[in-house]
Order: sequence, then C-alpha cells, then structure tokens
Amino acid sequence: MKPVTGPDFDSHELIPAIAQDAETGDVLMMAWMNRESWQETLTTGKVCYYSRSRKKLWRKGEESGNVQELLSAWFDCDGDTLLLKVRQIGGAACHEGYRSCFFRRVLPETGGRIFREPTGMRGPPSTKMHD
Repeated sequence: MKPVTGPDFDSHELIPAIAQDAETGDVLMMAWMNRESWQETLTTGKVCYYSRSRKKLWRKGEESGNVQELLSAWFDCDGDTLLLKVRQIGGAACHEGYRSCFFRRVLPETGGRIFREPTGMRGPPSTKMHD
C-alpha cells in the first residue's frame, strides 16, 4: 500500500470537498474538486470547485461575490476527501442564499419525516460538527 501524500486524483477524478468556516467551525457546503480546481485553489488562495452539472470549473463567488478564501486544507486517511478551512467572504455559501447549505434539519424523534427550516434571517444558528 502506497502512503497517502495528498488528494488522490490518480484514483478519483472527482473528490468531495467540505468547506468549513475556519473561525466558527460551521460546515458551509460540500462540492467536488478535480485536479485542476485543486491546483487553481492552491495557486490563487480562492476556492475553485468543479461543477458536475456544468462540466467546468466553478470559481466560488465568481457570479455572487460570495468568495471562499482558503486558509488551510486537510485530506483524509485515504486521500479521497478534502476539508477546506475557509474565510467566507459575503454572506452566503449556499446558492439558495443561506450562510450554509446545511439549513435543513431532520429530527430523529419524528422518524426522520420532519424537516425544519430557519425562519427570518437566512442560515441556521450553527452547523458545527460535534462529537
């Protein structure tokens, strides 16, 4: 078994990338990266993803102004998932206008049937990952 020294784009054309607010720990979104978007992100310091639907690079904030500045990047033990610690510039990481794409919550006590969405201001109070 060869040692994992970075994202394994040789085995996986696309790798999931989770964007996390570096300051608050809130999970903002998940998108895909390929080798080219990864290299551009490292070169520019601005997060660039790969859009599977448009089949092209997706420079986060290019149209909305909601840019993600890369502060650090982590890869998992298999090199097949990235965690990007970012500074979210602009109010929304989600294309629906929410601060986080994770604005719906499933309540286990309801059998998983009820989704609660925030009211009023966009975005949830917190989407931190807890133990």
